[in-house]
Amino acid sequence: MRIRNQKGFTLIELLIVVAIIGIIAAIAVPGLLRARMSGNEASAIGSMRAINTAQQNFSQLCNGYSVDLPTLGTAGNYLSPDLTSLATVSKSGFNITIVSAGAAVGGTVPASCNSPKTDYWAHAEPMTIGSTGTRSFGTNSAGTIYQDTTGTTFVAPAAPPAAPWTGASIAPIQ
Repeated sequence: MRIRNQKGFTLIELLIVVAIIGIIAAIAVPGLLRARMSGNEASAIGSMRAINTAQQNFSQLCNGYSVDLPTLGTAGNYLSPDLTSLATVSKSGFNITIVSAGAAVGGTVPASCNSPKTDYWAHAEPMTIGSTGTRSFGTNSAGTIYQDTTGTTFVAPAAPPAAPWTGASIAPIQ
């Protein structure tokens, strides 16, 4: 009887390995996507906090709040360049912008202040709901960061949502 001395894998062995890799990938990919969305949302919340801090510092010089993101960069570098390049900035899967609110601030203010207002509304919405994020975020001069669990465009509420927030789509982040 002749003994074969060939080395290598059979087709069945290779198919089994490919099937095992496919099963592992099917288990791991959804977890990785959820982790990515969670990271994007954490970045959006961090951007809202940075905007709050920048607006508070801006208001010390200008007696009011900035009307847009670029002014926070040009009036004194209150905010990092990644958030001040355009009126609406895309960062980590979210579109971030500021909407001025309230009346114009009276009195003499430096020219770099760009006509400050008495209030502002900053908001961040996911570029693709369910893919880059599931919630949208917003904040104003009170410094509270709100979340909207529908993920849709988050317009400034006429008044902060009232407690209890159970069942409401808009609630403050604790």
